[in-house]
Amino acid sequence: MSTLFDVVLPVFLVVGFGYLVAWRGLFSEAAVDGVMRFAQNFAVPVLLFQSIAKLDLSAEFNLPMLAAFYIGAFSSFTVGALGARWIGRPPEDSVAIGFICLFSNSLLLGVPITENAYGSGALAGNWTIIAIHSPLLYTFGITVMEFTRARGQNLSIGRVALRAMTGVIRTPLVIGILAGAVMNLLRQAGLVLPSGFWDAVGMMARAALPSALFALGGVLYRYKPEGDSRAIFMCCSASLVLHPVITYGLGQIFGLEIAALRSSVMTAAMAPGVNAYLFASIYGVGKRVAASSVLIATALSILTISLWLEVLP
Repeated sequence: MSTLFDVVLPVFLVVGFGYLVAWRGLFSEAAVDGVMRFAQNFAVPVLLFQSIAKLDLSAEFNLPMLAAFYIGAFSSFTVGALGARWIGRPPEDSVAIGFICLFSNSLLLGVPITENAYGSGALAGNWTIIAIHSPLLYTFGITVMEFTRARGQNLSIGRVALRAMTGVIRTPLVIGILAGAVMNLLRQAGLVLPSGFWDAVGMMARAALPSALFALGGVLYRYKPEGDSRAIFMCCSASLVLHPVITYGLGQIFGLEIAALRSSVMTAAMAPGVNAYLFASIYGVGKRVAASSVLIATALSILTISLWLEVLP
């Protein structure tokens, strides 16, 4: 119980505060959208830039950890997409539902909860996962969706792939990650920037998680759970149970050190992120399932995360 109050509750209180003020009409939808746009398009990319730029990639690029996490993620996508087809959803809906199961909230929930539980020194594995999370999963999701939509249109593979790659590169989170990787290489080559630059970066980065969590609460208020109960149950089960269980099992098989096991399992245990809804909105399919799954899974994750924190020493 102390884990729930000391580690999980502070993060969800910020989310809940955003939900409360949106519910009571103290913060308009336009204001919530503005805070979320600031967080996702500017503050969070700067946080990613800072973290990737200063990460020791040679030491932290743990292939067994990444394999455990992403095998779990793609297994969840497969279960979600095939399960959606089995219950009669159209192909495009099935891809969007699979993406909900695939895309855990690695940054807005995974980072602060892991930091609260184990300290800021335990985040190296989280940043390694996050460094390829959005580029890899967006590339995969967009590519699968574009090929699904292109059936019967006589579009070349190259054209579909270019469409997918263009969509990924335009994403602010991916831009922040790529810029951080370039800066990392430049720093290793001997580039030294004035401390004032990093101070400014740090100020923006510190604003990222509080503002994003607050805005997440305001955004979740709009998502009223309704209908599609089988699809929503499947998404919540894949995200909160299947993904972390597979990651934990593979982590044991691969003999991961405890720090890597914590980062991979805790990241896998997070609810689907708002990006899952944004992906569905881009293509106009599965939006109700995505919205309800993000809301319900985020609420349920308070309990499931607490259980994983008890499992992981």
